[in-house]
Amino acid sequence: MKILRTGVLLILLSVMLVVVGGAIGGQNGLKIALAIAVLMNGISYFFSDKIALASSGAKPVTREQVPRLYAVMERLAAKANLPVPKLYVIPEAAPNAFATGRNPHHASVAVTEGLLQLMNDEELEGVIAHELSHVRNYDILTSSIAATIAGAITYLASMGRFAMIFGGLSGGDDDRERGGGLAALLMIFLAPIAALILQLFLSRTREYSADETGARMVGQPYGLISALQKLGAYNQRIPTTSLPPSTAALCIVKPWFGSGTLSSLFSTHPPLADRIAALRDLTIVPSRS
Repeated sequence: MKILRTGVLLILLSVMLVVVGGAIGGQNGLKIALAIAVLMNGISYFFSDKIALASSGAKPVTREQVPRLYAVMERLAAKANLPVPKLYVIPEAAPNAFATGRNPHHASVAVTEGLLQLMNDEELEGVIAHELSHVRNYDILTSSIAATIAGAITYLASMGRFAMIFGGLSGGDDDRERGGGLAALLMIFLAPIAALILQLFLSRTREYSADETGARMVGQPYGLISALQKLGAYNQRIPTTSLPPSTAALCIVKPWFGSGTLSSLFSTHPPLADRIAALRDLTIVPSRS
């Protein structure tokens, strides 16, 4: 059901991209929309991980530098039958973590120094299991594609507004042309908002899924529950300075940048209380091994 829901959301975004392109520029607009989507998806596919790591100041670390992190990662990766991702540490006091990479063989996991200092072993295991779940479920690639399509829709709408200012969308005397102009106007102003909401809903859906998959990977949800509680408490007191806002959607919890936040409708993450409640309601049957 969760895979189906993700597929439906991506299809809706793709259809919206084509419809917006057609409404704004007809066949030419549709071709431009598809070309933008293909180009931006290609860039996201190959370079989004490098951009995220570089922009956050993440540094690669060896087993000798962070033996506890490597021990947890190697144990869980073996349990999930996944390659061990490349490990990075971010010089950041606020506790957080994110995974990036287009597939399990090109994955990286970055954690902040604050997370390593504040989490006990069980909590660290819960966080790493959550991030490995994103890798296992190809969530990073899915989210990158969604963000790319939503960005293309917004770009097309901006082109439409520019064209409208200079008369490119002026309608003729024909009623059908006037109707098409009205549809284009609605697309220009409403489509970017709708695309953003769909993208954020997809992001929140994947967070719930990673929480559940991570808890099942570990065999119990309590470490992740405790980690989320601690992450929520500390991220309300310690402003994030190293991570740019563009990487906020990747993080296990939404970073606090020392300023006000938007409403939950426009949040990349579900409320922590809802995530913790879902984990408390999760039933995990112990494996017989």
